[in-house]
Formats: sequence, structure tokens, C-alpha cells
Amino acid sequence: MTTVNIHEAKTHLSRLVARVEAGEEITIARAGRPVARLVAPETPKEPRKLGLWKGKVWVADDFDETPEWLIGEFEDGPIEPPGLG
Repeated sequence: MTTVNIHEAKTHLSRLVARVEAGEEITIARAGRPVARLVAPETPKEPRKLGLWKGKVWVADDFDETPEWLIGEFEDGPIEPPGLG
């Protein structure tokens, strides 16, 4: 990261902006103490496209039904699920 004083920043602003566009971050200082940063703005993310997974994902009818043995795992501690013993 480069540090420049305010006078230099005012004198060479267009050059500093070009460097920031190239990916550099520049700190602007007054009397050697950093007071501001010159950085490129974040590029906006492309909006999500709805429906890309349509027809590719299936959700079981009992998706929202939690088995009692699994609830017990969280509430009472580990137990053996039915059919595994």
C-alpha cells in the first residue's frame, strides 16, 4: 500500500486514480498520519436468476417431518436409531 501526502494527492489525483483502477490501494496522509484511503469501489454482483434449478430438485413429501429418534438426539443425547441395533 502506498502512502502520499495531501498536497501530492491534490497535485496528482488523476494519476492516483489510475493506479487505484489498476488495483492498488493508496493511503492519504496529513503530516505523516493516515487520514483517508483511496480504493476502487466494489463491483456490484450480478443479480440472481430465478428458476435455474427448476425441474432439477425434488423435495420429499415428508421433508418437514422430523423423526422422534432424531429429536431425541438433540434433546436427550445420542440414542440408537431404529433398525440399526
